[in-house]
Amino acid sequence: MLTVRAIEAADRAEWQTLYRGYQAFYGFHDRPDGFYDTVFGRLTAGGPSDFRGLLAVADDRPIGLVHYVFHPNLWRPEGVCYLQDLFTDAEARGQGAGRAMIQAVYAAADAAGVPSVYWLTAEDNYAGRLLYDRVAVKSPFIRYNRPA
Repeated sequence: MLTVRAIEAADRAEWQTLYRGYQAFYGFHDRPDGFYDTVFGRLTAGGPSDFRGLLAVADDRPIGLVHYVFHPNLWRPEGVCYLQDLFTDAEARGQGAGRAMIQAVYAAADAAGVPSVYWLTAEDNYAGRLLYDRVAVKSPFIRYNRPA
């Protein structure tokens, strides 16, 4: 049975294993442990403008994570929800965890009165995009970053 629930302090070790997997998926292999301490602290701070995190759990084992944050938007007075990170352990993919976590973020956004949810993904994340094309509408926007 798959459930999605809020990240709790006791989830630190399992969360870090999943988040290391997510970081590696996008080519970030050398994050110092202090990085994970900071991120986990932000996810569990609990303030209204802090990041939030959920875990997908199957058979009492976390198999996926999602992080999101509500923020202001000039075009939408109610604000918007940015789904920043979504990851399912490779061995657990195809079991509906990704869809369940996105739906849980949608539900949290609806409960907060913030119906607009958006996220970014790598163009070559074909497996993820197959899901995203079923649960969302692709934006026509192209992202640019300030040069380093």
